[in-house]
Amino acid sequence: MNLKQQVNMSFPNTNPTSTESWKKLKKLADNPSTLQKYFAGNPSRAKSYSISWEQFFVDYSKNHIDKEILDSLLKLAKETGLEDARAAYLGGKPINQTEGRSVLHTALRAAPESTIQVDGDNVVPEIYKVRNKIRSFSKSVIDGTRKSASGKPFTDIVNVGIGGSDLGPVMITEALAYYKNHLNVHFISNVDGDHVMEVLKRVNPETTLFVVVSKTFTTQETLSNAMTSKKWLVKAMGEQAVATHFVAVSTNLPAIKAFGIQPENVFPMNDWVGGRFSLWSAVGLSIALAVGPDHFEELLYGANQMDLHFASTPLAENIPVILALLTVWYTSFLGAQSEAVIPYTQYLHRLPAYLQQGIMESNGKSVDRNGAPVTYETGNIVWGEPGTNSQHAFFQLMHQGTKLIPAHFIGFKNPLHGNADHHDKLMANFFAQTEALMNGKNEAQVREELIKIGMRGEVLEKLVPFKIFTGNKPTTTLLIDKLTPKTLGALVAMYEHKIFVEGVVWNIYSYDQWGVELGKQLASVILNEFEGTQKAIHDFSTEQLLAHYKKDAS
Repeated sequence: MNLKQQVNMSFPNTNPTSTESWKKLKKLADNPSTLQKYFAGNPSRAKSYSISWEQFFVDYSKNHIDKEILDSLLKLAKETGLEDARAAYLGGKPINQTEGRSVLHTALRAAPESTIQVDGDNVVPEIYKVRNKIRSFSKSVIDGTRKSASGKPFTDIVNVGIGGSDLGPVMITEALAYYKNHLNVHFISNVDGDHVMEVLKRVNPETTLFVVVSKTFTTQETLSNAMTSKKWLVKAMGEQAVATHFVAVSTNLPAIKAFGIQPENVFPMNDWVGGRFSLWSAVGLSIALAVGPDHFEELLYGANQMDLHFASTPLAENIPVILALLTVWYTSFLGAQSEAVIPYTQYLHRLPAYLQQGIMESNGKSVDRNGAPVTYETGNIVWGEPGTNSQHAFFQLMHQGTKLIPAHFIGFKNPLHGNADHHDKLMANFFAQTEALMNGKNEAQVREELIKIGMRGEVLEKLVPFKIFTGNKPTTTLLIDKLTPKTLGALVAMYEHKIFVEGVVWNIYSYDQWGVELGKQLASVILNEFEGTQKAIHDFSTEQLLAHYKKDAS
């Protein structure tokens, strides 16, 4: 039996437009109601459209759905084989068919007694071997027993990676800054030389440890930045310092050895973990160094708890499933092009950027699992900034613009530093915005307000249209007890499973990323031209731009 046959047996492949539920949803989308009417007609709506789980409370009642729509969405999930797909995904089947791989970032946070098979082998013991290595290494750096080449304790960590080897660790370390230790953690990702040099000028070569993260140890941006960092270190401390000041997260042992990194300082990765889901693996070494191995383990535990919720909870009460089906509804039926993520904590200011890769790299696909072009909208643009900053920026578009923008509002009941005055003001805005987006302000309310401040006549009449808010803007509220490593792990895992559910319903492969490769290939061609080793033919616009670049560079 070949790989395609194995996958087809274990993973559903259903064109969603062929299902009865899809056809019904198309009709329901043609007869929209409003949020105001939904609430007026159902006093228990808020309770009916909420889920309470662990430290999470999810209120999705302010969305453009009713019982008939939700039931049809849940039926769509069943008709497209979500439950079988979920079992294949969590069970280690090679559901990434175009690359012939399993998709098992969930295994990285599984309990030690778990059994998860890949090609007949239980991968859990090897996962815990790596996790123990992360624990012992990070502990030795944090407590100072692992010294630099000059005999001093390390004070700074520089993570060198890009994509998932950067966005995940950056987001988590920023989110958990409250829990950080004395080590200062920096990140170099962009191949822009200004980026690497700005980081290097802030650290001391005698006390800086570099973590180079590249599965293949061939990624152009990462290797360029690693070589520049190596030259900087060697210039200050000599070639022998490389073995002490560099560690790698990779699988390419020959390339790592050639770079000068010692085998005992290599942390392995698995090909069944995609880069954008890899923070739970050895890619999370910088996280463990920043917040300590105990907090890193709590992060993994929280993610595992969400995995268990996703794996065993009925679809109608399953947080990732409900959130995914809402996205499918807005994207494929109501014409929404984007989804805003608004965390009401500055600690999560990098969450939207992290989710941009996770969601858009996964579900930005226009070919279904049969290799045929899709005839429906898939994927969505993800964007956002923390509240309340975002209220003073793009919320004007959300309140009075012409776009349909479903939004996730993420808030926490308890502040970390205990400043109740600030937190009450923050959360007052958090609750007020979703209420305002839903209810808006009608003409009568506007007139009454203007009359109260003494406005009359023609001046009043001219101003009224500009102060009306139609409302009916959809939001989902995630209210979490407190931002901890555990709740953060659960939050990130929730979005991972949301991605999976969307991909199943849309009948696309969420875990390959061929769209990332084309630009890399062409960049290599152009770089060879710069170096004089190749001449290629380009379109007239690109030829013109290259000519101007070469002219200015000279």
